[in-house]
Amino acid sequence: MSADPTELTVVHLMRHGEVHNPEGVLYGRRPGYHLSELGRQMADRVADHLSGRDIRHVVASPLERAQETATPIAKAFSLDIATDPRLIEAANIFEGKTFGVGDGALSRPANWKYLTNPFRPSWGEPYVDQVVRMMAALGAARDAARGHEAVCVSHQLPIWIVRSYAERRRLWHDPRKRQCTLASVTSFTFQGDEIVSVGYSEPAIDLVPARLRAGAKPVRGSVGA
Repeated sequence: MSADPTELTVVHLMRHGEVHNPEGVLYGRRPGYHLSELGRQMADRVADHLSGRDIRHVVASPLERAQETATPIAKAFSLDIATDPRLIEAANIFEGKTFGVGDGALSRPANWKYLTNPFRPSWGEPYVDQVVRMMAALGAARDAARGHEAVCVSHQLPIWIVRSYAERRRLWHDPRKRQCTLASVTSFTFQGDEIVSVGYSEPAIDLVPARLRAGAKPVRGSVGA
């Protein structure tokens, strides 16, 4: 059956909450990184924010921090959490390392070869590849919630990249200027199969430390979180 071209569906693409990461490493796709207590409060806040919405589908990246963020939302709507590997964090050559010029991976000349092309980028998963998988994940969530709403929990860089694509901006960018704060919600409204608008909200902004808010200078271990 073909999609109704006039039907509206909203897919909320949420970034996970704060992660317990005392070592300050770029954890990327590594397992074992869970939400901090503050991160759990952020997830609860977003679940409260979404109460009363027409959520029919909840899906998350397979990483623990995304699954844990999705849990109170799924519970609030009596839904199971689906898992979509296409929502996973972007791959990064510096994963598992601290990231900085004076005290991290950038202080080692052997790593400089990975910094030659910021447009691709040369240190990790190509931006175009992120667009392809994230658009496919959004499409799957849209199909699962046709005429209603879905929540997808993912990670900062893939969310920002697919939003940039949808809003017809260049994909390469200054990481300090990503508008994708912890526990933020980027909402894609589809008419039929086409994205007709993109919205952004920060339901838990009062819980987010100032240094981690959109536009703040990244701290060690926070890039692409």
